[in-house]
Amino acid sequence: MQLQEPFKRIDIEEAKRLMADGKVRVIDVRNPDEWAGGHVPDATLIPLPQIVNNPEVSLAGDRDQAQLFICAVGERSAVACEVAAHLGYKEIYNMQGGTNGWVKAGNPIAH
Repeated sequence: MQLQEPFKRIDIEEAKRLMADGKVRVIDVRNPDEWAGGHVPDATLIPLPQIVNNPEVSLAGDRDQAQLFICAVGERSAVACEVAAHLGYKEIYNMQGGTNGWVKAGNPIAH
């Protein structure tokens, strides 16, 4: 029996729809140098080591608000999703393809 992940893996188009609805908190878990190179608009930078080392403080927020985690390709953000689930967040998304996929698909980035 395969265990189900406590978050949903979504593609870039679905992530864009969630962002357009304005009902999701977008968290980029990459390192500050990666962030400075460009990031998804309206995302908040919370590097993964910060989340892992101090989850209660770094992810403090409304547990009922949807959380969308982004990294470069979708691996580090999956770890952040697991931490968020452990803290009691219920609606958690991981954007597959990450920022790299976002850029390749021709979407805008912020600096």
